[in-house]
Amino acid sequence: MALRRPPPPPPHDNGRRDCDSKKKRKEAEIYQALSSEPVDVAALRRMAISEGGLLMDEIRCRVWPKLLNVNTEDLPPPPGEELREDNKDYQQVLLDVRRSLRRFPPGMPDEQREGLQEELIDSILQVLQRNPQLHYYQGYHDIVVTFLLVVGERLATALVEKLSTHHLRDFMDPTMDNTKHILNYLMPIIDQVNPELHDFMQRAEVGTIFALSWLITWFGHVLSDFRHVVRLYDFFLACHPLMPIYFAAVIVLHRAPEVLACECDMASVHHLLSQIPQDLPYETLISRAGDLFVQFPPSELAREAAQQQAERTAASTFKDFELASAQQRPDTVLRQRFRERLRAEERAKMLLATKPRTNRFVKLAVMGLTVALGAAALAVVKSALEWAPKFELQIFP
Repeated sequence: MALRRPPPPPPHDNGRRDCDSKKKRKEAEIYQALSSEPVDVAALRRMAISEGGLLMDEIRCRVWPKLLNVNTEDLPPPPGEELREDNKDYQQVLLDVRRSLRRFPPGMPDEQREGLQEELIDSILQVLQRNPQLHYYQGYHDIVVTFLLVVGERLATALVEKLSTHHLRDFMDPTMDNTKHILNYLMPIIDQVNPELHDFMQRAEVGTIFALSWLITWFGHVLSDFRHVVRLYDFFLACHPLMPIYFAAVIVLHRAPEVLACECDMASVHHLLSQIPQDLPYETLISRAGDLFVQFPPSELAREAAQQQAERTAASTFKDFELASAQQRPDTVLRQRFRERLRAEERAKMLLATKPRTNRFVKLAVMGLTVALGAAALAVVKSALEWAPKFELQIFP
C-alpha cells in the first residue's frame, strides 16, 4: 500500500513558524549585543525600537539597565524602617498605591499583590528621599509599578531614579509649567501631518489636557494590557525623552476619522480622545511615531519658540539623530529623511498658498529637559557609534 503524502500545513502555521523564527533571530541578536565587549548599546536600542521590542521580561531585566546606563552591581541599599517616618509624600503615595489594584496582573493572590504594593511605596519614597529636588506627582506610581513588575524592587528603584532625573524630570518640578510646555508640542505635530484635524480641534477648543495622563504615566495608566505597556516602555527608553508626545500625536492622527465625525465642541472631542481604544495597532503607531520624529524633530518644531525660553532649555540644543529600525541601514534612513523633507517642503508651500499662517509656533514653549539620556537614546545610526561613548563618559564619570 502506497504511503500517502501528509497534507501541507495550513498557511497560518507557516506564518506562525516565520514569526517564531524572527523572534529567535532577534533574541540571539540581543544576547550577542549584550555579550559584546563593550556592550553594543546602539544595537540594543535598535532592538528595543524595532518590531516586537525586547520580546520578554527576562531580556528587559538585562537590557533596560543598559539603555539607562545603570550599573546593576551598584544598586541602592534596601530601605530602612525610617523611610516612611515623617515623609511628606507618604500619605499621598499610600493613597495612590492603594488605588492601583488594576495595575497588577489579574488573578494575582492578594498576599502577593499587597507585598508588591508595599515594595512600590518603598521604591517611590526611596527615590524621592535620595533626590529632594524631585516632587511627587499623581501618576508617578503608574510608571514605577511597571518597572517593579518587570525587574523587581531594588533594580526598579535604580532604574526609576535615573529615569526621574532625566526623562521624567520636568514632570517632577514644583509646578506643572514644564509639563504644559511638553504638551504644547502635540498640536504642532498634528498640524504638520493633518491640518484639517488640527483646525477642527482648535475650533473645538479641546486643548491638550486629554493627553496629560498619557504623557506623565507613559500610557501605563490608560492601557489595560500589560504587554502593550512594556512594549511602549521598550520604545520610550530607547528614544528621545519627547517620544511619548510624538506617540500621543500618532494616536490622535490615527483616530482622525472619528474625531472629524464628532460634534465640533470641547466636550464631545475631549470625551472621545480621553478614551483610548485597547486594540490600537501598536507596532504601526510606534513606527509612525519614529517617522514623525525624524521628519519633524523637536528642534524644528521649537524653532520659532520664544528666544529666551529656547536658550535656557536643553531640548533646544539636542542634536536630532535619525531613528532607524533594526532592518534599516543608516544610508537608507538618510535617503528616506531627505525624501520626506522634500515632501514636507512641498506641503508647506501648498498650505501657505491656500491659507494664511499665523505665527502659532511662537506659542510653542520649549520644555527644560536634560539631554543626557535623550542624546544617547537616538544613537542608533552610524554617527552615534562614535558620539555616544564619549557623551556617556562626560555625563556619567
